[in-house]
Amino acid sequence: MKQLHRKDLFGWSEFNQERNLDFNSVLWVRESGNILIDPLPLSTHDLNHLKALGGASLIVISNSDHCRDAENIAAQTGAKIVGPVGEKDNFPINCERWISDNEEIVPGLMAYQVEGSKTAGELAFLLDGNTLITGDLIRCHIAGELCLLPDTKLTNLDLALKSVVRLANLSTINTVLTGDGWPIFNHGSTALNRLLESKK
Repeated sequence: MKQLHRKDLFGWSEFNQERNLDFNSVLWVRESGNILIDPLPLSTHDLNHLKALGGASLIVISNSDHCRDAENIAAQTGAKIVGPVGEKDNFPINCERWISDNEEIVPGLMAYQVEGSKTAGELAFLLDGNTLITGDLIRCHIAGELCLLPDTKLTNLDLALKSVVRLANLSTINTVLTGDGWPIFNHGSTALNRLLESKK
């Protein structure tokens, strides 16, 4: 796994040839139990790295299309899986807990429901008030510039933009770690506002 912008954050990726971008996963290392977000399959190297960092106690999934390898990794690590309550009735895997909008998953990690994406109830996560971790709705196909899921895959553009406005108003966001595409390590709130300007 790659070191991210903080000593307690790591990431790993898988290149998607169809979309010509990386799919990304995040590991937050913490004394009370490590957390994985939208975990992709782990190579042997990365699995050993995860074990060396203390394994995982919780797997957090942003939306049903990002279950990825959660069940397999949970079986290997004993981690519990949590998912968005908005998708509870049709979620493809079992979850031990369902997360709602504006809920603190663990101390320091807040969930925000985003509307208008391709799945109902998708969540974005805010870590320590300054690192936004996104699922499908907010992406980065060109380095340095955030974008939305393509219009053809949105269920409601107006609601999607309102969700971005809500997140952009969290002016403390410095970093945006996208589920799909490039990360943005600085001036995250500014990048969110540029995304909104591009849609006017």
